[in-house]
Amino acid sequence: MKFMKLGSRPDTFYTAEAVRSVSSEVSSDLIIQVKGSRYMLHKFPMLSKCLRLQMICSESPETSQQQIIQLPDFPSGIEAFELCAKFCYGITITLNSYNIVSARCAAEYLQMTEDIEKGNLVYKLEVFFKSCILHGWKDSIVTLQSTKSFPLWSEDLGITSRCIEAIASKVLKHPSKLNLSHSHSRRVRDDISCNGAESQRHKPTNKGWWAEDMAELSIDLYWRTMIAIKSGGKTPSNLIGEALQIYASRWLPKISRKVKANKEAASDSDSDLAGEVTSKHRLLLESLVSLLPSGKGAVSCSFLLKLLKAANILNASSSSKMELARRVALQLEEARVSDLLIPTLPHSSDTLYDVDIVLTILEQFMLQGQSPPTSPPRSKLGLERRRRSRSTENIDFEFQESRRSSSASHSSKLKVAKIVDGYLQEIARDINLPLSKFIAIAETIPDFSRLDHDDLYRAIDIYLKVHPDLNKSERKRLCRILDCKKLSVEACMHAAQNEKLPLRVVVQVLFFEQARAATAGGKVAELPSNIKALLVSHNIDPSRPSGPLSTTTSIPADDQWSVSGPKSPKSRISTLRMKLAEDDDLDENYMNPDGMGRPSKFRAFCALPTRPKKMFSKLLSINRSASEKN
Repeated sequence: MKFMKLGSRPDTFYTAEAVRSVSSEVSSDLIIQVKGSRYMLHKFPMLSKCLRLQMICSESPETSQQQIIQLPDFPSGIEAFELCAKFCYGITITLNSYNIVSARCAAEYLQMTEDIEKGNLVYKLEVFFKSCILHGWKDSIVTLQSTKSFPLWSEDLGITSRCIEAIASKVLKHPSKLNLSHSHSRRVRDDISCNGAESQRHKPTNKGWWAEDMAELSIDLYWRTMIAIKSGGKTPSNLIGEALQIYASRWLPKISRKVKANKEAASDSDSDLAGEVTSKHRLLLESLVSLLPSGKGAVSCSFLLKLLKAANILNASSSSKMELARRVALQLEEARVSDLLIPTLPHSSDTLYDVDIVLTILEQFMLQGQSPPTSPPRSKLGLERRRRSRSTENIDFEFQESRRSSSASHSSKLKVAKIVDGYLQEIARDINLPLSKFIAIAETIPDFSRLDHDDLYRAIDIYLKVHPDLNKSERKRLCRILDCKKLSVEACMHAAQNEKLPLRVVVQVLFFEQARAATAGGKVAELPSNIKALLVSHNIDPSRPSGPLSTTTSIPADDQWSVSGPKSPKSRISTLRMKLAEDDDLDENYMNPDGMGRPSKFRAFCALPTRPKKMFSKLLSINRSASEKN
């Protein structure tokens, strides 16, 4: 760290009866009261360098031997005042990046300028600041951080802006051209004087060496500095993203614990304080969101989802949440199921996890596959709102354009389908999760994205176990999202014995399993004994021969139970018809939300799509031969 010494006399200040005095043969004739402290000093050294003190003394007539001056609006602390006083007496003082801001504000307040004496304190501090502080990396960081104690004075004197410009210029330079790097600032103290030579050697550094030091800054100063770095246009997006992650890891891990502790321990007296802490953390989070680079992959999807979790905990603005949701959607295939489990606040919802925000993410992800002409129109009001939230840089337009030109690839949709099915298995364990939300999440994924429905079946099975009070129509609605053709043999075996599934689904599973066996091996497997018993309990004779297959009608599009039609007939069609007829009779009073009665599932299911007659004859003959052998 750089420092500067001024003066040569030894320190003669002392404290007696709570009063600071100077050892001198001349009695004190000036009493200055500042920040609750009293100083007994002398007019000659003080007035010769402080124009404000001169003006105060000239305006107030002397009523006694000692003149009393009060400085109620002194900007700095008593340490800074005493430093200025010692400079007036010629006593040795040491200036560095930790005290230069307070000393500069105090000297400006006392008007220790060139107008009253050449080489006064303001001039010397400016020389030290420009030639030493702004040239050092760590000195610039420390000085900038110290300005938060004197924000208005630091802004007026240009200390804050000059520190930010110096830091940004160093980040934009190649690390090899810097005299001080992060690796040195953590291990070596750069104690050199203004006219001294640097004693440290250059060491290799990585490209993101600056991020950890900058993480010590408060959020308002950090935000301004990052804006200056980004406006330079030389720092890659991934380095900006890494810097934001370092800063978030420095401040955000404590948020959930602090907010929870504040809510549990806060009484009426300190509830305002707890709210103030939460507001500061909310500002920090929203500032980080506004700094996120526009490029896809600049930050990890996991990091974005952690920010989204923090946004829920802190009750951040809806615009910040939507911004995070859009960015997560751009790289959703990188997400993990655990990252999507975003908890809800106790007072906001009865569910364990925020399903609505995940649904928004999935909708945004699916919109990537639409071309710009078919995409929903963007409202001018929403665009202007986003631009106002990031008015310091024109990033929003670039981000929207990148979204417009991007599209979710087929492979990414396959990955997201796996993630969503795993997510459904987790949220299905929530007893308060409404059926409509479960179905909405499942239906956001197009059918072609699920190569198999095993994971979806597991999620449905879990939901049925946790919600045993579902009525028949609700269980049918739930199972309509399942495609029995895409179940593996193991899943079919489990589903055929699952008593929680509607009987209709069980029979569909048997239908496709027997059709698959007939197509693959030419022999239809006998029904398991437990399924026979299940059918018998519903007055269905599993031994009845198959009837003719109707090929004269087609299935209505809204009534296909997620099945496009079997590729081959199966044995025991009459059994299926009897079961479906019974199922429709039991559900004949079910009405759609619009008040219209649902068409008969029996007629729809029996109206199987037409197939070549040769295929039907071949499969039916296989079925008959198998029955004769038995």
